[in-house]
Amino acid sequence: MPSLLSVNVGMPTNVPWQGRTIYTGVWKYPVHGPVMARRLNLDGDGQGDTAGHGGEQRAVLVYQIDSYRYWQRHLGRDDLEYGQFGENLTVDGLADDEVCIGDRYRIGEAEFEVTQPRVTCYRVGLRMGEPSLPALLVSHHRPGFYMRVLREGRIQAGEDVIKIASGPGELSVAEADALLYLPDRDIEKLHRAVRIPAMSPGWLSSFRGLLAAAEHESTAAETGKGEPAWEGFKGLRVAAVVQETATVRSIQLAAPDGSRLPPARGGQHLTLRVPGAGDPAPIRSYSLSSATGDGRYRISVKHEPRGLASTYLTTKLRPGALVDVAAPRGDFVLHPGTAPVLLVSAGIGLTPVLAMLHELSASRSEREVWWIHSARSAQEHPLAAEAHALVGSLPHAREFIFYSAAAPTSKTAGGGIVHGRLSKDAVIALGVPHDATAYVCGPASFMTDAKDALSAAGVDPSAVHTELFGAMSAITPGLREHSGRRPHQPPGPPDTGPVVTFARSGISTPFPETGSSLLELAEACDVPVRWSCRTGVCHTCVTSLLTGDVAYGTTPLEAPADGEVLICCARPDSDVVLDM
Repeated sequence: MPSLLSVNVGMPTNVPWQGRTIYTGVWKYPVHGPVMARRLNLDGDGQGDTAGHGGEQRAVLVYQIDSYRYWQRHLGRDDLEYGQFGENLTVDGLADDEVCIGDRYRIGEAEFEVTQPRVTCYRVGLRMGEPSLPALLVSHHRPGFYMRVLREGRIQAGEDVIKIASGPGELSVAEADALLYLPDRDIEKLHRAVRIPAMSPGWLSSFRGLLAAAEHESTAAETGKGEPAWEGFKGLRVAAVVQETATVRSIQLAAPDGSRLPPARGGQHLTLRVPGAGDPAPIRSYSLSSATGDGRYRISVKHEPRGLASTYLTTKLRPGALVDVAAPRGDFVLHPGTAPVLLVSAGIGLTPVLAMLHELSASRSEREVWWIHSARSAQEHPLAAEAHALVGSLPHAREFIFYSAAAPTSKTAGGGIVHGRLSKDAVIALGVPHDATAYVCGPASFMTDAKDALSAAGVDPSAVHTELFGAMSAITPGLREHSGRRPHQPPGPPDTGPVVTFARSGISTPFPETGSSLLELAEACDVPVRWSCRTGVCHTCVTSLLTGDVAYGTTPLEAPADGEVLICCARPDSDVVLDM
């Protein structure tokens, strides 16, 4: 029978360390006698960083005496006392590879449910005086875990830990931790993870993002390692034609034999060859306006008075016709993660970001989504009702529509209507989140103005991805190709600088005295430049401005006043752990 060896609490305090002050509650000490376990915390306990610790999902942190013994041997330490790893409950039993997410336990009067593994924060390394410990907790599969309080009550050392229910997904704490932090993920386990009701929302969102990325990579592999699903053009049947506005038609395309077309991502485009529109047949590219996974493709085309292809597609094309179509292409697609998403468009430029909105809705995304669109009026706003319904289907989405020529009494299908242009001042007034990733599509002048406006509103320019609505290809700054090699020590003899630990890749190496940046060191070690914050997965370039939650070590890297740090230009002045 597992048992509770010690109940440990501690309030946050300022800790001086290497010339800096850190506000932390990682110092926990045993309590003698009963302690009340409440919904948000134990009596007498607190956390300095409430974004990553504490609260309903992380009310109680558990660590095992077997792991204490393991680290005593591994680190050569004999000075470890209860609470040393920042845990609230030190237990005998409940190993990380046996306890599953969703398992329920009774201790004394209280009942608990396992919600997630411990977040490998740098503070545990600070508490232990072991800078590499956050990475070691992951790579040695001994993170410990958090529980929520299902029934409040008194608990005390010496009581039995009684299992009263098993988690539905049979995903152990160690498996869940490895699934988020380590490479070579098992897609079947990702599917299990997203179906566990007890999983904390932050980790659940992370796993949904990882699953979407894994399935996309799997699809790309099936179609030739990212190559188009078919070569050249092939005939697709026009399944339906829908008049959206006076000038815009949506065209649904299907396989002639009724089979499902290969999946496409929101934001990608189709290239059409339109023989009926002229001789030689004009070739045009049109963004997909939906990504519903129903085995069909949809484009929405605006009639341009002097456009050969658009005139034919919007006035003469009929259901049943065959159109020559090249396979979906393009890198202007959503990047997995938990950061807020800004979908910004003008006119018919809404089509690729509308497809992204479909993708977010289909995956029941928990991300914060901002739908921002500019049009002349409600009459010139295609697919407005569809976009509004998709925004309404997302739990954390909001909508802002700007009508530059709208009369004060004009209405649309819903949403926040603004009578005026989508100007820099208007964007600033919206209060968009600074840590958002933005996807912008429209005419060239609109794109330039929108990027300037988002930058002025505090959004990092490298997190703004744009698609010029026209013949140019997508501009997606920041992403770097990775060599595909396994991470390794950098070439040459070890240096003498601060130790940099890449937690996911299992590499610890001294920072070279002649090195100029952490990015260059990561590239020398062939470490994938994909980052994960504490509450989710942010696939982005290391040259982006990333929050302090992403880069952490025995001392947080020095950050500007806005709480961000430019990773690519950073040179560590002390040991640091990076979640890579």
